[in-house]
Amino acid sequence: MSRTPYPLSRVYGLLESGPVVLVATAAGDRTDVMPLSWHTMIEFEPPLVGFVLGDRNHSHSLLEASGECSINIPEAPLAAAVVGCGNCSGAKVDKFARFGLTPVPADKVSAPLIEECFAGLECRVVDRRLVADYCFYILEVVGARVDRSVKEPRTLHHRGRGRFMVAGEPIEIESRKK
Repeated sequence: MSRTPYPLSRVYGLLESGPVVLVATAAGDRTDVMPLSWHTMIEFEPPLVGFVLGDRNHSHSLLEASGECSINIPEAPLAAAVVGCGNCSGAKVDKFARFGLTPVPADKVSAPLIEECFAGLECRVVDRRLVADYCFYILEVVGARVDRSVKEPRTLHHRGRGRFMVAGEPIEIESRKK
């Protein structure tokens, strides 16, 4: 196998593997929704998720104000809405209305869930130690909803610069059981 130098600005697309999510935030009467593709599981019980939410985003100010959000997982048919939400500011546009997304009240947080997404996680910020330097939040998932009729979700995976992959056919490989 022959390998050649690769631009550092494109490394992101090699490592990004998780699905693009829509993060919904709310504070007072303001709401926002933005796509986010860099997130990671940190702990499984209780479920802790880490993500970077840049301080130039309107959603950042709402998350800072409320300490809560929802992480919603869309499927491929919502790709245009996902990209649209990322190409405008919620400070100027009601993204829910513009992109045909339906906010649904969550059970445990003030931020809404998104009806069109097959899964929604209700989250509270539990660690802000890396926010000042890296805009990295650690959140605890305090509630979760999933549409169980969606057996093999066709999630979007951002490859950088407007390129996405759709989750492919699942494979099963025997693994050690606990």
